[in-house]
Amino acid sequence: MISKKIGQPQIIVSLDSSYTPVGQCDCDGGDCACDVSPLATLTSDIQFSPGMLENFVRVPNSQIMNLDDTYSVCYGTYHQVTVLNQSARDLLNLFSNPCNLNDIALRKSDFDAKDLQTAIQKLYQAGLIVPQKNCSFNLNETPETLTAWLHITDRCNLRCDYCYLPHLPSDMSIETGKAAIESTFRSASLNHYRRVRLKYAGGEALLCPNVIQELHLYAQSVSEATNILLDGVVLSNGTLIKPEIIEMLQKLNLRLMISLDGLSNFHNMQRAYAGGKNSFADVERGIKIAVENGLIPDISITVTGRNASGLANLIEWLLEDDLPFSLNFYRENELSATYADLQLEESQLITGMLAAFKVIERKLPHRSLLGSLIDRTNLASLHKRTCGVGQSYLVFDDKGQIAKCQMQLHKTVSSVDILDPLKVVRQDKTGIQNLSVEDKEGCRTCEWKYWCTGGCPLATFKATGRYDIQSPNCNIYKALYPEAIRLEGLRLIKYYQATSTN
Repeated sequence: MISKKIGQPQIIVSLDSSYTPVGQCDCDGGDCACDVSPLATLTSDIQFSPGMLENFVRVPNSQIMNLDDTYSVCYGTYHQVTVLNQSARDLLNLFSNPCNLNDIALRKSDFDAKDLQTAIQKLYQAGLIVPQKNCSFNLNETPETLTAWLHITDRCNLRCDYCYLPHLPSDMSIETGKAAIESTFRSASLNHYRRVRLKYAGGEALLCPNVIQELHLYAQSVSEATNILLDGVVLSNGTLIKPEIIEMLQKLNLRLMISLDGLSNFHNMQRAYAGGKNSFADVERGIKIAVENGLIPDISITVTGRNASGLANLIEWLLEDDLPFSLNFYRENELSATYADLQLEESQLITGMLAAFKVIERKLPHRSLLGSLIDRTNLASLHKRTCGVGQSYLVFDDKGQIAKCQMQLHKTVSSVDILDPLKVVRQDKTGIQNLSVEDKEGCRTCEWKYWCTGGCPLATFKATGRYDIQSPNCNIYKALYPEAIRLEGLRLIKYYQATSTN
């Protein structure tokens, strides 16, 4: 546990707060094209030394929440989530006005100079204080990864009530898949991306394991030839998992995302087989096979009006085996609109989510949950756009046509034959418009804007007929964000040692 030496500043910063489960970015419940850009580095390497005369100042818009009698969690637009004891909090407050090390040393004469210097450097490394002469903040909107969704098949053995696909008997050919991979790497090279991420999806992608294998082997060869890094994930409903499937994924260095919406009937009521048979037992078995064979799947949970009350039990079950997960909100589409009970009712959803948070508080995992607790939000990484749609994302249908978002797979704007399909996607002004949060009414002055970014643009348009306005889930987000920050603070206290002046 953390030392509580009285009077000494204790500053605790997560070492892995940027961790984001695959499910947060790759949910087959109908959403994300995530590859959000992290906050541009606000601090440079500064060697603190006695007598250093450079003035530092506390960053603006920093908030503090008490966790207990000893610790508070500090969060804000321009710095990492950080836990401070009272002494560290007092030290931080001294920087409300610009001051240097000498100024602080005079006010804290009872502190050892070396210990004080170490504490101030830790505040700086956490982004809580910055040089006064360089107190400007900009978000980097240039992600390093170009993501491509490969719609391997439209077929699926399940009939999930919220699915947006018609499940036609149509598969992607090897030739089309290779052309899509070449097209993706071509755009990546032309637009100076360092990495390509391929999502093998459907339908149920594991209905075509041989296609996945051949395409990813080809992608690996293209990656090597172009010197562009490669990352890959298979999105699955989990019912077809076998040991040989896991072995294949491991050999290909592919990750696995499995959708699971609850325990027993909370899952079955919205994710059943085509013939109506319950699917939970098979998904549970698939998860266990993956774990037993050394591949830890990321679990994607789609939260609806039906399963919100069952979230707490599901989260407890996942934490028992330390399985990474993400919570994603249901998005209505043309095929799911008739199921009124899927809709998100604010009080019901908030109650269900807070009950799940209580479970997490009792069983805090080692990994950070800042990027996985609340729908499209990543509280560890500031960004201006909710996802990569229209910016750093390509969706290939089984015929090689390119859409901007998989939920609008039928609205194609380019094809594999185009020299730079990403350029065409970026220039397209029809269909989904993924605007900057700074262009959204109701978001511009919100303290959470660079974490929330106004929510999924499709969900917003569906509810309001506009892309330039805040999410219909705005009240839900605002109710949950402080609780998510609080959980991170408690997790840091539990697992992370402070840089203190012991």
